[in-house]
Amino acid sequence: MVNEDNQIVTPSKNIVLPFILLLLSRVSLHGYELSQKLETFGFKTLDQGNLYRMLRKLEKDELVSSEWDTTGTGPAKRKYVITKAGMKYLKGYANQLESYQSLLNQFFNMYTSFIELYIPSFQKKDSIEKVNKSKGRIDHGTEEN
Repeated sequence: MVNEDNQIVTPSKNIVLPFILLLLSRVSLHGYELSQKLETFGFKTLDQGNLYRMLRKLEKDELVSSEWDTTGTGPAKRKYVITKAGMKYLKGYANQLESYQSLLNQFFNMYTSFIELYIPSFQKKDSIEKVNKSKGRIDHGTEEN
């Protein structure tokens, strides 16, 4: 993922898993197709080897299953599909993420309030400063005698 400053942010393996299951809940995919879809979500730094390890782990945990797809041209490819257990896991994970979202909303509300209180914004202008600028002078809160 890339943040606002265009810095690469490596997502946690734990956050990639529900995206994999969500995609597979809609359509069965080959590993490469899955990688491409994850990239559209913003997972730009996901290593192919890590993705296939995660898929094998999900298969071992019986959350996904796979079979060889021999249709089409080229070599056979593994096609992954979510299982009933995977759907149940995805639903539980979505409920968990919903709770985390509530906590994150509280955090960012507090963070924004903290920033506005303790760190003056360079982009925001004080209403008094705006009024005085329009009169041709800037008053920084000091009185002239």
